[in-house]
Amino acid sequence: MANTYKETMNLPKTDFAMRANLPENEPKRLAKWEEERIYERVLEKNKDGKPFILHDGPPYANGPIHIGHAFNKILKDFVNKSHAQRGFFTPYVPGWDCHGQPIEHMVEKTLGPEKMAKIDQPTLRRLCREWAEKYVDVQREGFKRLGVNADWDHPYLTFTPNYEAGNVEVFKKMYLDGSVYRGRKPIHWCKRCHTALAEAEIEYSDETSPSIFVKFKMDLMPGMFEAAGATGDAYVLIWTTTPWTLPANTAVSLAPDADYVMVVADGSNMIMARELVEQVAEIADWESYDLVRGADGEPVSLKGREFTGLTYTCPIRQDLKGTIIYGDHVTLDSGTGAVHTAPGHGQDDYLVALEFDVPLLMPVDDNGVLTDEAGPFAGLDVDEANPAIIEWLRERGTLMAEKKILHSYPHCWRCHEPVIFRATDQWFVSMDKNSLRENALNAIDREVEWIPAWAKNRIGSMVADRPDWCISRQRSWGVPIPVFKCAKCGNTVATAETFDAVIDLFYREGADAWFTHDPSDYLPRGVKCETCGCTELTPEKDILDVWWESGVSHTSVLKHREAEGLRFPADMYLEGSDQHRGWFQSSLLTSMGAYGVPPYKSVMHCGFTVDEQGRKMSKSLGNGVDPADVMAKYGADVLRLWVASVDYSQDVSISENILKQVSDAYRRFRNTFRFLLGNLDDFDDARDMVAWDVLEPLDRYMMVKTASYLSDAEEAYDAYRYNTVYRMTYDFVDDLSAVYMDVTKDRLYAEAPDSPRRRAVQTVLMNILEVLVRVLAPVLTFTCDEVWEHYPRAMRERAGRPGSVQLAGWPKASDFAPAIPASAAGETAVFSMVLTARDAVTKALEDARTAGAVNKSQEASVVVRGPEALVGFAERFDASVLEELFIVAAVRFEDNGSEDEITAQVERTTAEKCPRCWNYRALGGNPNHPDVCERCGDALDALGYAEGE
Repeated sequence: MANTYKETMNLPKTDFAMRANLPENEPKRLAKWEEERIYERVLEKNKDGKPFILHDGPPYANGPIHIGHAFNKILKDFVNKSHAQRGFFTPYVPGWDCHGQPIEHMVEKTLGPEKMAKIDQPTLRRLCREWAEKYVDVQREGFKRLGVNADWDHPYLTFTPNYEAGNVEVFKKMYLDGSVYRGRKPIHWCKRCHTALAEAEIEYSDETSPSIFVKFKMDLMPGMFEAAGATGDAYVLIWTTTPWTLPANTAVSLAPDADYVMVVADGSNMIMARELVEQVAEIADWESYDLVRGADGEPVSLKGREFTGLTYTCPIRQDLKGTIIYGDHVTLDSGTGAVHTAPGHGQDDYLVALEFDVPLLMPVDDNGVLTDEAGPFAGLDVDEANPAIIEWLRERGTLMAEKKILHSYPHCWRCHEPVIFRATDQWFVSMDKNSLRENALNAIDREVEWIPAWAKNRIGSMVADRPDWCISRQRSWGVPIPVFKCAKCGNTVATAETFDAVIDLFYREGADAWFTHDPSDYLPRGVKCETCGCTELTPEKDILDVWWESGVSHTSVLKHREAEGLRFPADMYLEGSDQHRGWFQSSLLTSMGAYGVPPYKSVMHCGFTVDEQGRKMSKSLGNGVDPADVMAKYGADVLRLWVASVDYSQDVSISENILKQVSDAYRRFRNTFRFLLGNLDDFDDARDMVAWDVLEPLDRYMMVKTASYLSDAEEAYDAYRYNTVYRMTYDFVDDLSAVYMDVTKDRLYAEAPDSPRRRAVQTVLMNILEVLVRVLAPVLTFTCDEVWEHYPRAMRERAGRPGSVQLAGWPKASDFAPAIPASAAGETAVFSMVLTARDAVTKALEDARTAGAVNKSQEASVVVRGPEALVGFAERFDASVLEELFIVAAVRFEDNGSEDEITAQVERTTAEKCPRCWNYRALGGNPNHPDVCERCGDALDALGYAEGE
């Protein structure tokens, strides 16, 4: 008979598969979305909504996407989809950075040196464009596979004519107001890539360098020391870690307010900072030394500024005289307090030299080779020059000490080799002309929201300390600096008319035209050099820094594509934390310089992806994670769930072990959806929803809890705390599974299909489903759309129902059916007090099962002993409510006189087991079905079931 009763139970039914098979099914769903044009349909649905523009930072088009790319793009999709779900108009135009040295280098490498030597610039640029186009397509497919919604058919590419023209528009504004200038000053120079580099293109790695202490012979003994009895030659003892820069020495800088003394050691009189004497003595291994002292026996000392103007013979170019000066950049944490100063080889050196009118020497060429100005070291590479110069100094008795040090040193971000500081003629953006630095700092502090908030200090300090921005590069593949030189006198020719002509040329033909047309082809008649009147003009050969190029996307994309719904400024820029010195900053400076306002209202950053041990991913360690491999094994939704689970503002770990854990969480979410769908198969919300009064206490509690979860989730989405959304959803689903779903299975399965008690549970489950599928849709974008397709038939087939969850909108507590009355919070608070006893009951049941007293909780009769207040709360509910809550045959509460202790005692019930629902209750309450409990008998009557059928 039990077998026949099984047919009368309301067991779950759904086509929503237990096994997701995401790797196979997600591409099919992508094809469906593309066919349905889901991105465009979402925009059309929200066209009258408030715009929210997330402006895409362009990844570099060179190679397939890596896990960092995936992390970044998925985060952006969370932002866009969570806003679109809530009715915002969210056009999203993806972009690619297509110019620059890496692509040029790969083309050169492919061609080989012989072909490269013969190729013309237009051909080289064509090959570079083809290389970039190839990887734009590769990366686009990788990003689409992640489930990211975007205008993939119309991205922005930095090599397109429209985009290239935007560079000139911004350059024109900033040049004409004096913010862009050409000057000769030291910049980072890569001798391998043969180009200048900006600070954003520098990475720092440890290098072992020679640390040397060298005597510079002064022309005269300073009077104070001579008066104290010092005789013979005087020297200033300098310290440097770049011996190759000594041929460019023109000054020695002292700390202005530090005390300097003369040390007598090894037969030499050497001036150095008093504070560093003992440290230097130890390094130089002086057996004994003394200080020049006055009549009172105290060492004679002078402040650094008091040496100003004294001269010495330069260490390499001995036909030149150097000058002692002072500067605040001189510190006393190492060295001698006397800094060798080569204005052509360092920013601090350059600035202090300007202040004291010290000449600038530059005896190093583009290849990092010393020129004839370097005297005996001409023809040596700077790395070769170091040991040669040290030996030369040693032979002449001016090398006081030498040792090796390990220190952080700037490297090129592309070839990863050490760079040099080298003064050359370059184009710069002035940080202080027109108050660019001050205005940018004010915008950072007052106008932009930084996510997380502490990032404001990070970018603020970078802008405050950065030197003028070097924006010229000595390469072929990029947008040219849009100015001209007079063929006769070399003067720069750049006016509003010439800029407008170039802008028009670039719009029509792109920047390639710069290299194929003569200026006379497109410049207005009458353009001439203002200095000498010559009309023969030569185009500038340098190209723009790629950070400038990507930085002007606020013009080339946001402003140029306003007709497509974009707007300036953007609501958000979102990139990796390294972009505080890269794209975030170049965008800010060009926007402030051109328009006086920041290009974004908010900036959100994400950390880097690292392995489980926190190590940077690299080929040598073999710890990289390829997103294509992850999706082939787990699916994109598991990868997306991983992104949601981490604190994106910090570096985030990913590994096979972590992905397995996330996959387990995904299965929990999927199984929850499957339970909801399976138990709503026969539910029609238009027909079967019950009123609030029909809901039982646990149902009402769950409705309030669901509304609270929705409110918290919306708040977390508003704050971009996706890991909070993940955690609260996990906890909600965990509690839902452990309590509500577990407790109400009996009502769902055993009640008559149309029983008010069963429909009450289904009403709650329907509300939960409507909330969960929408709240998780921005994260589990594939799975939630699949869930949407497996809704109860009555709802699926209803006219006007959106075909995708992405078109369904955000859930609202005001839309809950039935509506939650204001009194519900107090009512459910009382029930939650009773729930506190559940842990004690669960533990007691586990102990009883272990002891063999009961096999299942339904066999148990439970006594709960707790505080008087708990007993009072429990007495407000029928015994059947508490029996269902604890899934037991009987339960009663007793006061144990304590304030907080709750315990439970379990005994085996004397009631009989109902063969239909397997609960232990009195049987025979329904005369038509004497073998089952009364509830099951009523259900069988409702089904028209006759015993013996």
